[in-house]
Amino acid sequence: MKREHGGAFGFLRWTSLRLRLIAVFALVALTAAVSVSGIAYWLNRDAVLTRAQNSALDDFRDSLERNAASLPVRPACRSLETAASRIGSPDTYQVLLTDSTPEGPCTVTSDRDSFSLDDVPASLRRAVNTRHTSDDNRYHLHWERISLQGHPYLVAGARINGGGPTGYMLKSLDAERKDLNSLAWSLGIATLLALIGAALLAQAAGSAVLRPVRRLGEAAKRLGEGHLNTRLKVSGTDELAEMSRTFNNAAEQLENRVEELRAREAASRRFVADMSHELRTPLTAITAVTDVLEDEAEALDPMIAPAVRLVVSETRRLNELVETLMEVTRFDAGTAKLRVDEVDVADMITACMDARAWLDSVELDAPRGVLATIDPRRLDVIMANLIGNALKHGGSPVRVTLRREGGADGEIVISVSDRGPGIPEEVLPHVFDRFYKADASRARSEGSGLGLSIALENAHIHGGDISAANGPEGGALFTLRLPVRPRTEQGASGATRADSAAPGGNGTTGGRR
Repeated sequence: MKREHGGAFGFLRWTSLRLRLIAVFALVALTAAVSVSGIAYWLNRDAVLTRAQNSALDDFRDSLERNAASLPVRPACRSLETAASRIGSPDTYQVLLTDSTPEGPCTVTSDRDSFSLDDVPASLRRAVNTRHTSDDNRYHLHWERISLQGHPYLVAGARINGGGPTGYMLKSLDAERKDLNSLAWSLGIATLLALIGAALLAQAAGSAVLRPVRRLGEAAKRLGEGHLNTRLKVSGTDELAEMSRTFNNAAEQLENRVEELRAREAASRRFVADMSHELRTPLTAITAVTDVLEDEAEALDPMIAPAVRLVVSETRRLNELVETLMEVTRFDAGTAKLRVDEVDVADMITACMDARAWLDSVELDAPRGVLATIDPRRLDVIMANLIGNALKHGGSPVRVTLRREGGADGEIVISVSDRGPGIPEEVLPHVFDRFYKADASRARSEGSGLGLSIALENAHIHGGDISAANGPEGGALFTLRLPVRPRTEQGASGATRADSAAPGGNGTTGGRR
């Protein structure tokens, strides 16, 4: 399911920039195509209409001069009919002549079914009837483009012989409209093809541009996952190639730096492990001597006895520190093992407190019968560190509570709280750091700065965790969560695997608050 979600998000990431690139190409192509098509359409439209209009007007003017110029000022109605039949042509345009004849007002047309005086706009009739004093305007034509019943027409008119008859022309522009519609469709198809071509071009350009970027992203992901030998194949001299070279250089420098740090870390670990092992032999001899001195301390001179007791305590402290450092090296080397057994957790906590004489100093709320498969010794180390830390750096009363959460595969939760001043906010993120002490000026103290770190490692090896916070009523609150059964590979072998020695079970506390 996780892979499917990742694939979906990967698809969105893969298409995002590509879609934007295609959209930009398409928008530019659409704008250019629409602009060019619009200009071409309007230029062609103007040319087609102007050509048809001028042709019809010139023919109408010439026909008026040939057939109606000889009409008298007040011609007979029959003469107007004869002139109209000669001027008009059903294939080109229809003609309407009107005048006041001796018989009265007379209006004749070349086609009564398609042209009448009602079809002539009132504005055109006013313009035609406007008197022109110049002889050059005797046949001055006025025209308009109109629409009749959804069809385009050109209508024109002129007065003949000054005060003579008035002639009107009606020409259909359906043919020109069909031509313009065909042109519009052609330009629309051309625009669509340009848009498709731009999208294909953007797709090709996007593939060419995004392929190196996608390879760079995959390489960066692999580098982030720890594959420091990841490199990109570089070809060309463009900006993408330069970016790939920069990535390769950065990856190489990072790999070298990490290798250097790993070498230093390995050397430091070897030094700590070797030092710890080398110190064990002389410490064994010194410990034997200090045990003898401790037994004879009462018989020594009162001036010497305090020094002897100091040597004994410091020797034990040094021995505990060496054992703790050896445990740390085992965690770092991954050789620390679990030796698990099913135990009553409440009994284990009680035994830990009883061994250190803490039963009277700690309030315990741990119901019996909470069973868990854990490493008893490591739980003892965890609890010794957490309770000892609360007793040393917190305030009474110190309270330990135990509860179980979840079903058969749930977890046990152990809380250790005190009523002290709590943990400063700036210290909280570092309480489990090795050798960290809140009061840096106190370089020497009873704690080594490793106790809480060791406790956390022991929780992790079980598949659990420890969190630190300040309680709602004041004081520090440490919460240990351990699975009822270990979730780590080390725990899979159970008690059949031998565990190495660990620090003494006297609760070495370290993470000072």
